[in-house]
Amino acid sequence: MEYKAEEKSPVERKIDVTIPVEEVNAAISATIAIYKTSADFKGFRKGKVPTKMVEARFKTQIYEEATTDLINYQINEILGELKLAPLSRLEVDAELLVRDEEFTYSVAFEVAPEITLPEYHNLEVEQEKPVINPAEIEAVVERIRGNLAEEIKVEEDRTAADGDIVMVTFNAWEDGKAIDEIKASNFRMVLGEGQSLADFENIIKKLKAGEKGEGEVAFPEDFINKDFAGKSVTMRVTLHEIKKQSLPELDNDFAAKAGGFRDMEQLREAIESSYMESRKSLVKAAAQKDMVDAVLAKIDFPLPPAMVEEHIDRQVHEFTQRIEQQGRSIEALGKTPEEIREDHRGPAETTVRTQLLLLAIAAKEDLSISREEVEQYVHQEAMRNQQDPESVKRFYEDNNLMFALKDRLLCDKAVELVYSLAKVTEVEPQIGEEPKKKAPAKKAAAKPAADGELVMTKGGTPFKTEGAAKSRLKALDIEGEIVEADGGFAIKPTA
Repeated sequence: MEYKAEEKSPVERKIDVTIPVEEVNAAISATIAIYKTSADFKGFRKGKVPTKMVEARFKTQIYEEATTDLINYQINEILGELKLAPLSRLEVDAELLVRDEEFTYSVAFEVAPEITLPEYHNLEVEQEKPVINPAEIEAVVERIRGNLAEEIKVEEDRTAADGDIVMVTFNAWEDGKAIDEIKASNFRMVLGEGQSLADFENIIKKLKAGEKGEGEVAFPEDFINKDFAGKSVTMRVTLHEIKKQSLPELDNDFAAKAGGFRDMEQLREAIESSYMESRKSLVKAAAQKDMVDAVLAKIDFPLPPAMVEEHIDRQVHEFTQRIEQQGRSIEALGKTPEEIREDHRGPAETTVRTQLLLLAIAAKEDLSISREEVEQYVHQEAMRNQQDPESVKRFYEDNNLMFALKDRLLCDKAVELVYSLAKVTEVEPQIGEEPKKKAPAKKAAAKPAADGELVMTKGGTPFKTEGAAKSRLKALDIEGEIVEADGGFAIKPTA
């Protein structure tokens, strides 16, 4: 193997690699040998199938895997010799291996700029004392109570109301024709939680069980289905059934059903313990962000362009998902894709600056991520997503994301190290102020709101989804923001 490394800029590198015929053939043969041990051919025992037959049947898979495995092995070897640590996704320009032919490919990537680190030992930082409002504990108890509630059919002769659980069949009509895209049968929903458009719920709330009704429903300009955005249709609704929740008593039986607790006191203690751990993580993350910001304010350095663009891609994707989950379309925002990307450039650059700083600290402190730590993370991710660990690992390898994963884990180590060396002073929390966000290297924290300011469902419980909270905010026609509260979402009025 021969290679030539080129420095394209202070943060960009390119490596051209040439593989001799002998190594190409050896890589192909090694992969065929692996397939040969498990290949199932009629008339042959496993492991005894002729090589040419195995290669002929699995040629595409064999040559793809042989190419990927060879490139991954060689890139790791080359980067180790050059002492380079890629930051961005590796851009590999390569075809597939061809037997008896020399193989050439190139790989381009970004590296961290040289950073002259200021002093980061013994930083002084204030950290709020974690506290719990008893009302928060009771809110969780009530949420559990709602989850364990029984649904009872409403027998009284009345129309549906907020808080009711209804079963409806509906169909939208326009110009005397039914609209197939907007209809449902035996659709279950809870009124008053912002799950549907206010016009639609108002039609239902005029009906009794067994009755039919209709009315005009106006779709918002940013409705996710662009064919109906800004339009009004006639909605015909049949209300089949009205139910209401029957909340259980807060006694020992309730505590047992809620999680095998002995009594209500033990249940509340468990909730308080969980909340306290969450608050400890929140205030610690806020202090870590203050530390990192203080160090970043003292230095400046160039940012790898592709790394910034990757973070913008990720942020725009998440932003688009949130918008669509609210039943809105990204086009209705009135911004071009370029303008939306620019809106996310600042946060992306901040994230990259933070990551580069922490990687520089990790390098100076000789921090490293072992293979076992990577495998542990991959295993945990696979378990969270109910996937096979080997499949998750192959995904990272095939998409050249293994270096990015190691960098994330290194950042976590670095921020923990700086925090362990800091002089942390615990202070009383600032009543009425919202906690600071977590450092970009850590998972973003929930943003609670001050007591007495939250708008929740009619039943006093949080909305189950952010989209439901946003729909309710729009229906209320007030200024506000969506905040996380008690395991769900709530509205915090701002005006």
